[in-house]
Amino acid sequence: MRDPRLNKLASVLVNYSAGVQKDQLVRLSGTPATMPLIAALYEQVLAAGAHPMVRINPEELSEILLKCGTDQQLQYCNPLGMAEVERLDCAIGIWGEENTRALTNIDPARIGLQQAARKPIMDRFMQRAAEGNLKWVGTQYPTIACAQDAEMSLGEYEDFVFAAGRLNDADPVASWKKVSARQQKLVDFLNGKRDYHVVAANGTDVRMSVADRTWINCDGHENFPDGEVFTGPVIDSVDGVIHFSFPAVHHGREVQDVRLKFRNGKVVDAGASKGEDFLIGMLDMDAGSRFLGECAIGTNYGITRYTRNTLFDEKIGGTVHFALGAGYPETGNNNQSGLHWDMVVDLRQGGRVEIDGQKVNVDGRFTREDWPGRDG
Repeated sequence: MRDPRLNKLASVLVNYSAGVQKDQLVRLSGTPATMPLIAALYEQVLAAGAHPMVRINPEELSEILLKCGTDQQLQYCNPLGMAEVERLDCAIGIWGEENTRALTNIDPARIGLQQAARKPIMDRFMQRAAEGNLKWVGTQYPTIACAQDAEMSLGEYEDFVFAAGRLNDADPVASWKKVSARQQKLVDFLNGKRDYHVVAANGTDVRMSVADRTWINCDGHENFPDGEVFTGPVIDSVDGVIHFSFPAVHHGREVQDVRLKFRNGKVVDAGASKGEDFLIGMLDMDAGSRFLGECAIGTNYGITRYTRNTLFDEKIGGTVHFALGAGYPETGNNNQSGLHWDMVVDLRQGGRVEIDGQKVNVDGRFTREDWPGRDG
């Protein structure tokens, strides 16, 4: 029997997050492990009068391509993928790995080739999204592998995932609208400001310009669960040092104690206590991968612990995060890269965020009561 919380999640994703409308073409994509949620979504898309299409992507096939494909095959950009992006009205993606470490032993250069090949498709996807012509949302399906990464039992992890999405509330959509209203007050304050400065007890001290950039209110419409506000810095303005608080995970590869030094926007020095070769390989992926495409503040105080899953970890209330690589055009940051890798800095053990010299977050807590907090 299907977990009834999946039906609730599917309803929120289709009717609130993606806002599916009659006669739209809606892509549902995930791994075989995510089929219970895909089935629930399929029902909800039909109920909305739209047309679902399903893409099941077995993890094993990605591993086979990366291990056995030639460089030419890795660099192939499937024209059908581009045609699909041009025709979609909505895309709902479900992450649910059965083995989160399947690609651990793959040469990072080969992963870079594959990501670079998909860049034109992703660029067009994000362009249509920025124009308002394509709605998308991604979510997590709880699997045993993800529960193990989070150091929880499957039952505990399921409870964690659904609670983070406020699915235990009587009316999750009403709860997310309340979150949205609080975050919008923060966004309204941030828009129009220029200088963004983050200092943390772990040695982070970095500043950048956000002049003429647009801050975005992430309230469950593109990531679910959600809970952040973000923008993209002026690309060549980033200066200072960032020490990331948690291991950074990308394509199943875990890099610990990441340290990045920026000068004139570019990473000029990088190190890690584990996975440094992979880190450098990703930084050298292309011309844009050593620059920041995103800076953000986590606002979901219902997420309190690190789980080795960026979807949740970057939302932790009391943290900030930065993404190496591609920017989001809607923010005004047009950094081009096949990479987008979010890494998190925890302020709860000491730190602050300053905007134009004004403290907006100290030791992980916002400085105004009407901004996000424990109750949203």
